[in-house]
Amino acid sequence: MPVRVLPDFLINQIAAGEVVERPASVVKELVENALDAGATQIVVDVTDGGRTMISVIDNGSGMGTDDLTRCVQRHATSKLPDDDLLNINFMGFRGEALPSIASVSDMTIDTCLRGADHGWQLTCDTMDVRPSDWESGTRIRVKNLFGKTPARLKFLRTDRAEMMSVADTVKTLAMARPDVGFTLNDKWRFPSNQDLADRVVAVVGADCAGRLLAVDATSSSDDQMRLTGFISEPTLRRASSADQYLFVNGRPVRDKVLVGALRAAYMDVMHAREFPVCALYLTVNPRSVDVNVSPAKTEVHFLEPAHVRSFIIKTLRTRLAETMAMPAASQSAHAPEMPVYSPKPTPQNFEIPRAVPMEFGVHARAARSPLADVFGVRPAPDTAMSVPVSVPTPASTPAPVSDDAPTWDERPLGRVVGQIGHKYIVAENADGLVLVDQHAAHERIVYEQLRTRTIKTQPLLTPIVVSLRPEEATAVLSVADDMRPAGLVIEAFGDDAVAIFEKPADWDLDWVSLFRTIADEVRSNDHSVQLGERLHLKLATFACHHSVRAGQKLDVAQMDALLRAIESTPRAGQCNHGRPVYKVISLNELDAMFERI
Repeated sequence: MPVRVLPDFLINQIAAGEVVERPASVVKELVENALDAGATQIVVDVTDGGRTMISVIDNGSGMGTDDLTRCVQRHATSKLPDDDLLNINFMGFRGEALPSIASVSDMTIDTCLRGADHGWQLTCDTMDVRPSDWESGTRIRVKNLFGKTPARLKFLRTDRAEMMSVADTVKTLAMARPDVGFTLNDKWRFPSNQDLADRVVAVVGADCAGRLLAVDATSSSDDQMRLTGFISEPTLRRASSADQYLFVNGRPVRDKVLVGALRAAYMDVMHAREFPVCALYLTVNPRSVDVNVSPAKTEVHFLEPAHVRSFIIKTLRTRLAETMAMPAASQSAHAPEMPVYSPKPTPQNFEIPRAVPMEFGVHARAARSPLADVFGVRPAPDTAMSVPVSVPTPASTPAPVSDDAPTWDERPLGRVVGQIGHKYIVAENADGLVLVDQHAAHERIVYEQLRTRTIKTQPLLTPIVVSLRPEEATAVLSVADDMRPAGLVIEAFGDDAVAIFEKPADWDLDWVSLFRTIADEVRSNDHSVQLGERLHLKLATFACHHSVRAGQKLDVAQMDALLRAIESTPRAGQCNHGRPVYKVISLNELDAMFERI
């Protein structure tokens, strides 16, 4: 069969299959063009989910007749002024969108070059250009989408479903550019120059107001990397990742490096089947990221993905670990400022017991008092923990207080009032009523102190050899350095096996299953979180079993010591299973309950 060059109309329709999957794809391409044209206001109107008509109007720079006729030619673009694919600073750059859209629809463009006397109109089917009364910016109308390729129509979903997809696209782009105003079908409106926190709340829901943590960090290296935006408090979560918005150099992406880093950062504060809300903006040197990966421009390739991932995890974990005793500037966006104090050394010090054998039975755990271990009562010799701590100062004999020491109502969790059901500590602070889950609070304290301890490892006289497929062994060995912090030291053993020379002392796992899971993750995502998750589960289980129980009676001194400790504990808002540690009911809420407002 002879080789032939395909006709232009067929080439464009093939390209349209890559670029224009559905109406939302058309909206995305047209809105991105409007942003690149410097628009500050963009109006999108969609009829019948986009099948009948899509209209995008912007107040950007517009085009003259020459640019207007060139813009619908394949690979015609204004986004690569120096022809450098490694230095892309625009939303669009491929030059495929307009000709692809025109090949599967009836498209008309009205535009007016800024400062010109009048505008021009292009009918794409006939390439007829004529003067127009259009006065500013550009309007693109796409009618009868896929009318020229009717087979594509049957793959569209219902009008409602397509409309929701369009709305999601506009919301994502609105999140990318809070300085730009967006309107969709007069139903969704986002004003220009909107505060980013307000835009995030407008997009993801009013329940996020006051529950977003601001992020702003710059890499310590010379790679010009910066991460800004907002993440949700761990107790604010979703059943899916739909409300996770990730951007690289202003471009919305669904990148596996960023998604994996976000998951790892929340590993010990949120259940694996739950998802945080976020709007994160990563700024990197354009030459260190390749955005020319897919026609949809939603995937990127980083030059150093491991470095990017490490930076994001460290930044987010540091932000999540900030305690109530830290500066007010680090509090939630738009959240009421909590009283701040700097705890001074007092007799109420906490020390986590030194390593307790993980094989302690249920009876042994029940017989001892976890509270006694932490609050300074020496345990019996057969279960002795070698770190004695001082007993908290009893409430009846308060310690001397200096003039500059915080009063009880100035402390974030206030003063103890009592205990309800031997489960919840009731306290009062300057804002109102505080309820603390005693088990969740102590569980977080124990977990955080365990995390700071060096993992006890066991060198093996005879290494454990794990047989794998060659490609699996290669994948596992590629992350060998990442396994060392978890206490696992491995090396190659031929082409199709891995040898374990050192492992965590109390870990006896199905190594074949573990390494195959790690290999699958590495081959799919270029990294693995399996060991981190195993270590988290190990510590979480230990912390749960060695913490104050629900149903355990505490005296005032013990409850007060628990509150003071949780105030200075990282990630104190939730236990390591993701459940909330405390709730504050404001005086206004209490007044409303009793109709005093």
